[in-house]
Formats: sequence, structure tokens, C-alpha cells
Amino acid sequence: MKSDNFKIPDYSKLVEVTYAALKLLGGSGKNNEINDKAAELLHLSDDVCSIPHQGSSSMSEINYRLAWARTLLKNYGAIENSARSVWSITTAFSNIETVDGTYISQNYRKNENAATNQSKGDNGQEAQMEAAGIDVPEEVRPWRKKLYKVLLEMDPYAFERLTQRLLRECGFDDVRVTKKSGDGGIDGSGKLKINGIFSFNIAFQCKRYQGTVGAPEIRDFRGSLTTDIEKGVFITTGSFSKQAVEEASNPGKQQIDLIDGEDFITKLAQFGIGVREIKDYEIDEEYFKKI
Repeated sequence: MKSDNFKIPDYSKLVEVTYAALKLLGGSGKNNEINDKAAELLHLSDDVCSIPHQGSSSMSEINYRLAWARTLLKNYGAIENSARSVWSITTAFSNIETVDGTYISQNYRKNENAATNQSKGDNGQEAQMEAAGIDVPEEVRPWRKKLYKVLLEMDPYAFERLTQRLLRECGFDDVRVTKKSGDGGIDGSGKLKINGIFSFNIAFQCKRYQGTVGAPEIRDFRGSLTTDIEKGVFITTGSFSKQAVEEASNPGKQQIDLIDGEDFITKLAQFGIGVREIKDYEIDEEYFKKI
């Protein structure tokens, strides 16, 4: 496993590939679109893409590093992100085809001395970037890791009730949780109405899980769906393997929508379920020294 980590490119390459991915996506894209396109450009194997980031089984190591690569590009002024988590190339870079990843990844030190002192004893580039004043990517902020741990420690029935609440906030009606849990089948059902007109019968499965959900679990869930179910939703606190994603979207079979741990946490924050935003201020010490 450790040797596989060396197959993941350094930040210089990841910065360049992230920018190239956005160019190929038409100048904008969401996290998952950028991650998928970057992995494709890098020709990364499924095994490498599935390596979990240490301390967060809901995010792979490559996606963790790509999150930092986007932040470096943002700090450089090449890309920006909207309130809807859509990244786009800035106007200033609209006619620039490629970027110098080495220059950008080394240019993060706004204050090299401060970064060196604060990160002394820590060889991780992420720690150095944070010490240098680079904002921590939204996907890897401490509160997300803490919430992830809370979700893993929840009672399975409580997690199903939490999922029930989240689905209601997402627009589902008549959401019901079954009495059985952990049987690999349907954990609940509901109805989703589109534009107030079209209704779909939905069945969902909740997997409070630390690790990667594979294709067999998707097939088992699909096999449990009855003929009156028009859509299946598989929800996990973990992540989905590439094979699981392909199985879920297989055009010859009933489609299964997937919500992984990162998506689940994002939606909890979006609807303020069990979490609340705390605003803070950054102090510009240089301003007070020079005024």
C-alpha cells in the first residue's frame, strides 16, 4: 500500500493536471468532475485511486491532494469557486492554455520564514501550505473529519433516521425507514416529486461504513428492488470504488444514485442538520503596523 502512494504525482504535476482538466471540461467543473478527469489524464489505476487518505476513509488520497491543488491554483489567481462549489478558470487566465505547476506549488509561501518556523518538525507540504496562510480546502477542513467520526459512532438506527431527515430536506415525501437494518437490502423508501408534477418511487439503503463500497454491494441492493421502485439511492459514510460507480450507472440495468460520505457531510452542512456555521475574522497585522 505504501508503495502505491509513490504512484500519486507530486503537487507540481497535480496543479498542472487540475488546470488541464478544467480546460477540457469547458473552463468549469465540480469537484467530482475535476477529480475524475484528472485521474483519467494521469492514467491512474483503480487501486491507486482507491487508496484512502489517512484519517479519512471517505476521501481517497488522490482526491485529498487534488483538493489542495485546486486551492493552490485559486491562491495563484488561476481559478475561482462559486457558492455552489463550481470551480472555473478566471477571466485573467481564460486565454492561457497551461500553467507552470512547479512555480505555483512553490509560490505558496507568502511568508517563508513564518511557514518554516510554524511547520518545524512537520515534513508534510499541506502543513507548510497551511502555515504559509493558504486556506485549507473545504473538503478537508477539521470539522468535516470530526463530523465523519461522529457519523461512524452513531447507532445504525439513528443513522437511518438522520438519513430520513436529510432526504426530506432534499425534497422527498413520505420517507419511511424499515424495521430491518444491515440486511443488505432496502432500508427505507419515499417519493420524489420533480417540479411538483412528476413523482418517482424511491428506495434507499444506508451503509454506515468505514471503507469502500464495491460493485457487489450495488448489485445486491439492485436485486432487492421491487418492480414498483423506479429509483434506488445508495448512501454510505464511506466511498465508492470505480467499479461500484460503473455498476450503478450501467445503462443496461436499473440506475442507482450514489451518495458517499463527503456528499453526505456536505448536504448536512447545506441544510444545517446538526451543524451550524461559525463566522470568524482574519486579522491583517501588517495593516495595524503600517497605519
